[in-house]
Amino acid sequence: MLAVIARQPGAPDVLTCVKRALPAVGRGEVLVRVAAAGVNRPDLMQRSGAPLPPGTTDVLGLEAAGTVVAVGDGVTDISVGERVMALLGGGGYAEYCMAVAAHCLPVPAGLSLEDAAGVPEAAFTVWHNLFERGRLTAGETVLIHGAASGVGTFAVQCAHAAGARVIATAGGAVKIAALQKLGVWRAVDRHEEDFVDVIADMTEGRGVDVVLDNVGGPYVARNLAAMAPGGRHVSLSFMQGQHIELDLSVLMRKGLNLTSSTLRPKSHEEKARLAAAIRQHLLPWLASGDVRPWIHAALPLSRAAEAHRCLEANENIGKVLLVPGAD
Repeated sequence: MLAVIARQPGAPDVLTCVKRALPAVGRGEVLVRVAAAGVNRPDLMQRSGAPLPPGTTDVLGLEAAGTVVAVGDGVTDISVGERVMALLGGGGYAEYCMAVAAHCLPVPAGLSLEDAAGVPEAAFTVWHNLFERGRLTAGETVLIHGAASGVGTFAVQCAHAAGARVIATAGGAVKIAALQKLGVWRAVDRHEEDFVDVIADMTEGRGVDVVLDNVGGPYVARNLAAMAPGGRHVSLSFMQGQHIELDLSVLMRKGLNLTSSTLRPKSHEEKARLAAAIRQHLLPWLASGDVRPWIHAALPLSRAAEAHRCLEANENIGKVLLVPGAD
């Protein structure tokens, strides 16, 4: 099969297509003929040389969708021929990938296999962070930073489906227009406006109940200033720095909660638990069409470097996919 690896740590140009044997299917696993794979920022980190969990394949790709062509021992709830979308430990940038059966989700009838590749990372991230750690409920207001990203567009739709109001930030008129098309309560252009002032105006000084933050650095203190009493702040990443300074009196006075998580290092068991919760809570929204992955571009495996450059430049609105067999 064809697969994409990084020849060495470095810039996007180190990505190359190589021939590899099909992955061996072990107990509890399935072999998937890949229709498409999602491109995510942890892939960029892997390409750049970031440490990986032990035993991780050098083939990039943390999510994929396709058709099951073989099942391992002990797999009883997935059959050959089924359409699945899977969260992976790696290996998605290929014509075939191995997936843990318990980390696979069925693809709803109204969703194409190609588009389904944009679901797993976003669904696992959003369910765990926005709803389990952030405890977002109907009637609350959530601030979503970087809302034009693949995870961001998915989070906006899930928040709406749950009955919440969304204030969303992004950079530039094109991304703001996309967020308005998604129906956010207020889209804030980070180049032109101060989201703290906008939130104070929109909420009559109360603030937001939940913050989903992928910026870190100086944004965190500003997020806390924009939060309502009892609010929950969930950190997804730290694009502007992992070290922050906080005024603890703000946390104490408002009774705020700061939490965070990261997906890739979680245990097989925890990922299986999350998959079961997603089947119950998020798949109905996908099946009804209330939530859909926004696809920015679908490129062939041979253009993986271009896909990485797109994410690094923050050009994408929604997900970037890699499609085996595409021209």
